[in-house]
Parts: sequence; structure tokens; C-alpha cells
Amino acid sequence: MRAEVIDILRRIVGTAHVLTTPEDLVCYGYDASWLMSRAGVVVLPASTAEVAEVVKLANRERVPLVARGAGTGMSGGSIPDEGSIVLAVTRMSRIKEIDLVNLVAVVDPAVVTADLQTEVESRGLFYPPDPASLKQSTIGGNVAEGAGGPRCLKYGTTKDYVLGLEVVLPAGEVIRTGGKLMKDVTGYNLTQLFVGSEGTLGVITEVILRLVPKPAAKRTAMAIFPRLDDATQTVTNLLGAGILPSTIEIMDNTTIRVVEEYLKMGLPVDAGAILIIEVDGKEEAIVLEIAQVGRVCQRSGASEVQVATTAEEGEALWKARRAVSPALGRLAPTKQGEDISVPRSAIPEMVRRINDISRRYDLVIPVFGHAGDGNLHPNLLCDLRNPELMERVHQAAGEIFAAAIELGGTLSGEHGIGLVKQPYMARKLSPDVLGLMQRIKAAFDPNSILNPGKMIYPRVNGESRRA
Repeated sequence: MRAEVIDILRRIVGTAHVLTTPEDLVCYGYDASWLMSRAGVVVLPASTAEVAEVVKLANRERVPLVARGAGTGMSGGSIPDEGSIVLAVTRMSRIKEIDLVNLVAVVDPAVVTADLQTEVESRGLFYPPDPASLKQSTIGGNVAEGAGGPRCLKYGTTKDYVLGLEVVLPAGEVIRTGGKLMKDVTGYNLTQLFVGSEGTLGVITEVILRLVPKPAAKRTAMAIFPRLDDATQTVTNLLGAGILPSTIEIMDNTTIRVVEEYLKMGLPVDAGAILIIEVDGKEEAIVLEIAQVGRVCQRSGASEVQVATTAEEGEALWKARRAVSPALGRLAPTKQGEDISVPRSAIPEMVRRINDISRRYDLVIPVFGHAGDGNLHPNLLCDLRNPELMERVHQAAGEIFAAAIELGGTLSGEHGIGLVKQPYMARKLSPDVLGLMQRIKAAFDPNSILNPGKMIYPRVNGESRRA
């Protein structure tokens, strides 16, 4: 990074908020994927005006710029190019407004998701999107990646709650899209164009989010199935019975065995699958609804259904699902956590194909995820220090992506494309679609300074890298 660029950055945000030491650059060079790089400088602006000046400088000097929140992404979306500017928005962390009349929240990009949920729930409102990293991840990153979570069957994902944005474009212009409106079809839907764009079109500096009334109560059930096919068919049967759970989570046999070895809580290690089902709403309604859930599960082939009658019992049923990540961490030093998405009807076949890939490549690949919407999380357990093992992991991951696409699915349901899945984009999208995306990128960012190399564009300083 040229000294004159660093000097200008210091004038924009103050010397204390420009980081150049090797240890600082390393800290901002990785996310929750395996990838790692080192930026030329890290800058921490405190306002939209400062963001605009930094972006304008990067564009003028043709220096790559990567916006970054908490760095919890799993696809390499915030990995910087070597020598680039990392624009970390962590100082922009205010909940600016909770509008009780219009049922919206106006927030800075670095507001932690769980903090927003706690604040709005104290007002009797509800912000449903719940990515697994909600206690660390930030709203700006959730919007940029199109984050999801277990509750998306009933409530949808982050994109369904973004009503408006403030965005800094590459030349430094500050634009506003949408607003506090439930309906707005005036012009192109630019708000949704930025959602999931992974910082390749602009830098998000403010978000207007839709809120809903907080459910009065919730109830949880765990259903144990001898056969995986019966577990996945149960999702369709529940919806057909007029039940719309807030959450339906699935754990396959491999995951069950891994978690039981970790917790020793008496999980049925011979079961084909477990479903954890939660309903919410008015107390008197959900008592009847959770009982109906149990009946539908039993008619659909469940060997046992445990229905919680209290909040404490509900938390106990969730214990197994929440233990998956720490349980996997005991088996291997590293895991590649994927998030393919397939039609619900294809879940059994997708899991069978993953199991076949696991055997052929001699890998342990537990599968769990959101059965209600077909978003599965196969986790390839591995060790970065073993090159031969890692080569098998990369080949197996490619076959998993190919199988998902063949079954009518896609590469990512909520983690994004970033660098990890960018090499597979042409398998899913046609040349015409990729060409259109390239033209959109060029229209917003003709100098390709914003997060280069992510999604569809080649890296500025070399090809996409894998661990």
C-alpha cells in the first residue's frame, strides 16, 4: 500500500483508525472459511461520510476495497486481495430507531443480529432471521450475504425483511433505496439487488428492517424416525395438514451418532433421522398445534415423538441440535461446512448421494440443516495439515455441488458464494445469466474495485485460491 494513500486515509478517519501493523492486517485477513490473505491497510470509518471518502479514494487510485463486518462468513466473501483496503464498519454499530408505528428498525451495518433481536423483543416485536452466528454476525453482513437460519420456513430469510438501504457506490455517491414502506414499485427494486451481492456493488451503511409482532409462546417436539425418507416426507405431511412450523431441523444418522458420542444424552444411534419441530403463536393455539404435530409425525413413521410442555423442556430438546458444531469439532481439527439447497422432495436422494460420496472418498460427512426449506449442511471433516486428505475433500465438495444442481438445487442457500463457490458458478448459471451479472457489476463498478474476485469476477492479484 502506497504511503500517500495511507496518509489520506488517516486524514479521513484519524490516525488511530488506520491499521497497518502485520498483526492487525492478519486479524482482518480471514473469515470462517479456510481462506486467508493480508490486506495492505485496514480503515475503520465511523460515518457514511467517511465511508464515502474512503471508497472514492480507492476508486480514484484503483485500489481494491473489501467491506467487512464481523468476519463470520463461511464462503470467503470478506477475504481481501493482497494489498487492498479493508473497510471495517465495526464502529458503525448504532440501533438508530425502532419505529413502533411503522414496525421497522433503522440500524447501522455493524449492529449484532442478536443485539437487535433482544432490543426489539423488549418492545414486544420480533426480528425473525436467525443465522447460526447471530451472536457474532452483523446486520450489514447478513444483508450482503443474504443470511438465513432455522426460522426461514415460516418467516423467510434476511431478504424478506430489508425494506430500504443507504449504500455508498464506488465513485463515492451515497444513495437511498426503499424506505419504511410495505409497498413500493417505483422503479427497479435496487434494494433487493444489493441484498446478497456480497459487497461487489456498493458498501451498505444503513439498513431499514421490517419487524413483526412477537409470538406470544412457542412449543417444541423431537420426532425420531427409523427411515430418513419418512422424516423428509413428514415435512410435506405437516404442511398438508395446515401446520406451518417456525422451524423444522433435521439430523441424519451420522450426525446423531456424532452428537450422542459427545453428549451421551440417550439419542437413538440407530435412527435414520431426527426432526426437531417448533411452532409459535398464541398459547392456546400452539398447545393444540404441537399435539397435532405429534400425531402427524407418528402417522408418518416416527417411532417416538417427545413433546415439550414447558420452555425448559423445549430447550432440552434443542440441546442435541445446538451441540452439532462442538461435537464435530471433537472429531477433526477442521471442517468444510456447506449449505446446499434442494427441493424438499429431493432431500432423501441428496443425503443418499452425500453418503455415497462420503464412502467413495473415505470421509466423514454428517448432514444436518433446515428440512423445512431443503437447506442442508453437509460438513466435510478434515485436517488442513494433510494435503492428500484436503484434495479428497475438495473433490468430494465438487461432487456434492454437482449432485445438488442435478437434483434441481443450488450452490448456496444462506452462506453466499464468495471465493469458495465461485469456481462452480458456471455449473449452475447459464452463460447468458453470468453475462448479465457481469454487465450489472460493470455498470455499478466499472473499475472493479469493490470486493474483486467474489461471485463472478477474477481476482485482481491472481486466481481464486483454495486452502
